[in-house]
Amino acid sequence: MILPIVAYGDAVLRKVGVSIDANYKDLPQLIENMWETMYHAHGVGLAAPQVGKAINLFIADTSAFDDENYPEMKKVFINSEILKEWGDKWDYEEGCLSIPNIRENVSRHPNLLLRYQDEQFNWHEEEFDGIAARVIQHEYDHCQGKLFVDYVSELKRRLLKNKLLNISKGGARVDYKMRIPSHR
Repeated sequence: MILPIVAYGDAVLRKVGVSIDANYKDLPQLIENMWETMYHAHGVGLAAPQVGKAINLFIADTSAFDDENYPEMKKVFINSEILKEWGDKWDYEEGCLSIPNIRENVSRHPNLLLRYQDEQFNWHEEEFDGIAARVIQHEYDHCQGKLFVDYVSELKRRLLKNKLLNISKGGARVDYKMRIPSHR
């Protein structure tokens, strides 16, 4: 089932996601719905807060990048924690399904070490680099109550203010369903 994506301005996007365990109600269905929702919206990652759940869960599939320099990655990340980031930061234009039609350069480390659980709640400690690391950092931020626009300069944020306000009022044109904060 395709879920509505929470629009910028909704309080759930600023909450730190809580850890969950295998008893989380309907978790397999939520994960399946998140995959369907992400693909329908042409995303490469989706965090639970973006579908209204303040939990530490996100999914990512980098196959859309079609970059031979980086292997494809399709994974579920539960209760993740970035243990280490390293390397010279690099800028890349990021966007977000919760903040449609806005793209800005964000500077992030190219490498990270992540501790997380998979959908069977097995623990993993894994290194990621390049575009996979970037997608993970972006989605991990959602689970920490952060958005990519938090990383742009104060001047850029002021310039984006009216666009962000428009999104929060339902003014963004998208081809997927959104949950608008002022219309709940």
